[in-house]
Order: sequence, then C-alpha cells, then structure tokens
Amino acid sequence: MSDLSANSSSDSQASAASRGTNRALLSVKKGWSRLLDWFAIQSMMVKSLLVLAAFMIPALGLYSASLLQRQAAVVEQVRQMTAADEAAGATPYAINPKLPIAFGTGSILSFLDGNPVERITVIYKPLMWNVSERVVLIESKGKQYAYYPSDMETKIFSDKAVQAPWGGKIAFVPRADLDSGSIEVLERIDQRFSGARPQSEKDAWKAGVSGLLSATLTVGLIGFLAFQLKGQFKALKFLEPSQVQGSIDDLVGMDDIKAEVAQIKDQYLRRAEYAEYGISKPFNVMFSGPAGTGKTKLASYLAKELNLPILFHSAANLETGFVAGGSNTLSRIVAMAKRRRRCIVFLDEAQDLFMKRGGHRKFDDDTQNMLLAILDGVRTRHEAEIIWIVASNFNSEQMQMDDAMLRRFQMKVDFRMPNRQERAAIIDHYLAQRADKVEQGMDRRHLVEITEGRSPADLETIVNQAGISAVQVGAMIGEDTLMKAAERVLVGNVNANTTKERDRDRRIIAIHEWGHFLVDFELERKRAGGDWVALQSEMKTIKISLRANPRNNALGFVFHKQGANLLKTKSDIEHDVRVLLGGMANEELFFGEDGTTNGAHNDITRVTKLLHHAVGEMGMYRRTRLNFGALSNEGGSASRNLDEETRGIMEAQSERLYSETKQLLLRLKPLTEHLTGKLLDKGEMSLQETLFEIRSFEAACHEFSNRVGMAQRT
Repeated sequence: MSDLSANSSSDSQASAASRGTNRALLSVKKGWSRLLDWFAIQSMMVKSLLVLAAFMIPALGLYSASLLQRQAAVVEQVRQMTAADEAAGATPYAINPKLPIAFGTGSILSFLDGNPVERITVIYKPLMWNVSERVVLIESKGKQYAYYPSDMETKIFSDKAVQAPWGGKIAFVPRADLDSGSIEVLERIDQRFSGARPQSEKDAWKAGVSGLLSATLTVGLIGFLAFQLKGQFKALKFLEPSQVQGSIDDLVGMDDIKAEVAQIKDQYLRRAEYAEYGISKPFNVMFSGPAGTGKTKLASYLAKELNLPILFHSAANLETGFVAGGSNTLSRIVAMAKRRRRCIVFLDEAQDLFMKRGGHRKFDDDTQNMLLAILDGVRTRHEAEIIWIVASNFNSEQMQMDDAMLRRFQMKVDFRMPNRQERAAIIDHYLAQRADKVEQGMDRRHLVEITEGRSPADLETIVNQAGISAVQVGAMIGEDTLMKAAERVLVGNVNANTTKERDRDRRIIAIHEWGHFLVDFELERKRAGGDWVALQSEMKTIKISLRANPRNNALGFVFHKQGANLLKTKSDIEHDVRVLLGGMANEELFFGEDGTTNGAHNDITRVTKLLHHAVGEMGMYRRTRLNFGALSNEGGSASRNLDEETRGIMEAQSERLYSETKQLLLRLKPLTEHLTGKLLDKGEMSLQETLFEIRSFEAACHEFSNRVGMAQRT
C-alpha cells in the first residue's frame, strides 16, 4: 500500500512539473509571438533603429569583454613579476633625480641584451580593477632609460626575466609608493612621452564606456519594448486556439447557424478542391444579428475548430482621435495577420462600417475605404488564407447598408433570437452546469415563456443571477429563485423606498398601471372565451408593482413577457396603442384632465412611433399604401419633418383610440378602485393574484356585472 502511495505521489509530482514546464513554454511562446506581432506593425524607421540597437548591444559587449580580457592578461603578467621580485627579496626603489632620464629607443629586450644593466625599476599603477599603466626605468651607463612596453613586450619581458642575467635586478614599485619628487619626475616623463604608452592603457576607458553603453542600450531597449507592449499593443493581440474555452457544442440550439459555420470550416479546409470549381474568393464572412446571440463565441469556436489564432477587436475602437487613426489601426492588424499567414481577424460592433459612405466625418469614410481595400478580392497568396469575420448588429430593414461593403462578403450568417424549444434547451444547459444545486422536478415552462425574444446571453445572465441569489440565502435554485432573477435582469433592480412615504404618488401610479393592464385584460378575455386557465396562459402580464425602476425612471412597472407574434396586424398595432394610452386615460378618469401627470411621457413617445410606423411607413389609414419614410435620404428624418397629411392622420387616429380606451376604462372604474386598494396594501401583485381578485370582485358584485353587460363567468 505504501508503494502505491509513493508511486502515486511521484506521478502527481511529475505531472505537476510537466504542467509547469508546459505553462512556462507557452508563456515564452506567447511573449515571443507578441513581440513579433508588435515588430510587424512598426514603421521602417522604428524597425531599422531596433535592428541597429539589437546589433550594437552584443557588439559593444564583445568589444568591452575583449579589452577587459587583454587587460586581465597584463594584470596576470605583472602579478607574476611582482611575485618573483618579492621572492628575491628586492627592495623598493625610487627614481634617482641625479641621473638624467632619456626615452629608450627600439625594443626593451634588445636594450637589455646589448647594454650593461645596473637596475631595472618597474613602476605600475592600478587602473580601475586591474593594472594597466606601467613604466620601466633601466639604469645603465649613468643614465635612466624610460620604456613603455607594449602588451606583447611585457609578456616576453616577464617570461625572459626568469632566466636572464638581469632578472635579479628588477624591482617593482607601485606608483602610489613613490615620493613626491619621483612622482613629479614620472609625470614629466608621462607628458613628454604620452604617445608611446601601450594600447592597453589607452583602451582602458574604452572598455568601461563600451560596457556601460551596452548595458544602457539593453536596459533602454527592454524598457521601451515593455512600454510599447503594455500601451498601444495591448488591444491588438492574438489568442491561440488552446486559450479558447469551450467548444461549438456549448452553443445549444442554433443548428441552422452552426450549419453555416460548418460550411465555412469545410470550405477552408478543402479550399484546393473548391478552387477547382472556380470558388477561390477570399474568406470574408459577415455575422449580423441582435446583440447577445453568440457571434463572438461562434467565431472563437470556429478558430478552435480550425486550429487558428484569432484576433478580437471592436470596430468602435478603431478610431484613435487622430487623423487616419482608424485606417492606421487596420494597417497594423493586417501586418500582424500577414505575419501569421493563417489566422482569423474578428471585428465586432462594426455597424458603422456598413453604413453608406459620404457622411459628415471624413475619417469615417477613410476607415471604411481602408476596410474595403483589405477585403478586396485581389490578394496575395498569403493574404488569401486569412479569414476576416466582421460582426454587427446592423438592421438592414431600418438602415441602408453600403453596397460596395456588402459585395466584399462571400458568406453572410444571420443570427436570430432563440425560439421556445431553443430557450428551454439553453436554460437546461446552464442549469446542468450546476445540477447539484438545482431543485429536482422544477417546472421551467413559465421562465421559457417570459423570456420570449431574449438572447442566449440574457438567459445565461438570468441563471447566473439565480445562482448568486441562492448562494446569498443558502438555498437551492428553484422556480421562485429563477423568476426573481428574471425580474431583476429583465426589469432592473427595483426599490419600494422611492414611493413608500408618498401616498398620493402611489395611488396615481397604481391607477396608471391598472389602466395598462385592464385594457389588455379585456381583449384577452374576449379571445379566451371565458376560459380563465387559457386567459392566464395568454396574458403577457406577469406582475404589477409599485416599486420604482431606476432603469427607465419609472415609479412603478408592469412586468410582462414579449409577444410570440413576429408579424403585427393593423388591429394588433391599435391594441398596442390602446394599452399604452390606458395609463393616461385612467388618470384622466380619476383625477380629471388637469390631474394627468408626466408619468405617461414614455407611453406617449412609444404611441407616436407606433402611429408613425403605421401611417407614414405602412400607409395605413390612407387610400394608397405608400412608405413616405423611404423617400428620405438621411433615413429617419421623415419622422422629424412630417407632412401635414401624415400628421393629421396620426392625430385623428390617436384621438379615436384614446376615446375608445377611455370608454372601456370608464365601464371598469369600480374594478379599478378595488384593484388599486389591493395593490396599495400589497405593494405588488402577480397575475394569478390579480385574476383571483377580479373573479372575486365580479362574483360578489352582481350589480357591477349587469352594468357592464357581462354574463356570469366560471
């Protein structure tokens, strides 16, 4: 058992060491790759200066090392000579001022071999950490002959001194040990014969300066590169496929979109075969669709599937605030992509790049023109292997797109919101990741219904928020937790303190919100045909609350789900207008025309847009169906400059619908009073509680039922 434990421990240590080594190698590889990317986007002048600095650093270092090595050799020679002199018991000797001094000519060794020698004095001086400066005084025939031997002469001199007859006459004197008179004599000799000094002595300062310069260049280059990599380059970096978390299987649903991406993958991997059929255009792909539908995730998963590095950059951040900033950023991205040859460049939030050119800001057109040139069909062999994915939230139905930009893309992938089955699968997928903290048998159908029209990112946020709330209270994730999380994500963080002490405002808000609800309730009740179960299922309202919502500055709100119908009829639009006008109409019924408040500002704005869409764009209520908004060159300016006929039709229809809404709510005024009292007591009411109160009120008040002409409902 102990052997197994020992083996297991050693295996775990080995695997940990292997992982550490792999991480270190990956870090080095990433750092080197980032450095090459940064180098690729620099100008030719910067590149030349960097190459020159990189060449000078080792050159200066080698030059300094060679000089120091030569001086070290001289140090060793003098050390050996000093040791020999000390072993012989020689005594220090000062310069004899009585003897004349002459500069020796020729070789010092020739002079020693051809002339009688009475004494040889070697005067040396430490220079920095070594002995470089040396003077040899030879006393012969009543004179002193001064020599400055070269490095080679010094070596031969020290070697021959061991056996030569004059070897025992050598005395070594440190220059610092000389008396003042001898130092003066030596200084005159130095000044007189400065040109005769050996090269090693002259090179002493060069060694120090070159070494210092090499170190300075090294530190400066490292600091410069570190600053650059932290600064402008931090937004431009490639992610390796191994850094992408997850896989394409994590995208639940969206099978049609994943099929499009599978086609891109197949065409890229088998591009040679496709080229035989004449399909050889560059890989330009356009992702379009609402935010949060998975465009960025799908691009990263595609990079992982193809084993390609990917660069993420927001097109909104292309502009740097300087002239040609956007085009210069694109040029740097292209340079980095060319260096890698096979990669993916992902530009997100690029809706501005798809708009028609010719705007007021010329630098916007410069950026678009640069992107058009990059995405052009004429490319080099290396550029043809770069996949450009440009993603946007562009809505082609509401905004005009640049035709030249659209022609650059051979593939267009349209993202959409998930349907009911896909929403259920997405919610199940995120709940399965924390299955041990989820209540068993939980009914998720209500959450699926209220998230109609919501993106996968919203669904993930709801599940995450439910997990956060469950952790805070120390409970499991249940249906109530999910519904509260959905309310917080979809509506916002509401509070009751804003209107808690203001009874008048709370009553006005309650009457306003019941106006919206009851208009919608009456229509849905007719459609349900008296089936209260079906009515509860079809009603879009989930909760009516008196809590303030800071997200839209509302003092109360109606939490409702999105409608499932994508196409709206004329009657649907009119019903939406009536529901929006219900709040203000109810205020007028209870408080008079002078008692209406500005709380209906958002409702009126939405009514105006709906009626303009119906009258100005769809041609409703006209003899001919024409879209006058399409005649505007600036898109949307028609809504600000209405013609008199459109304005008149909109005002007339608004008055008609408002009058019908008031008539409906007038019949329901007693019910509104009853529901308002209940809402003021509770602060908020769910749809189930509201329907219960309505049924109880109608069952207990037959007079009210007879007055509004409703039969007894079960």
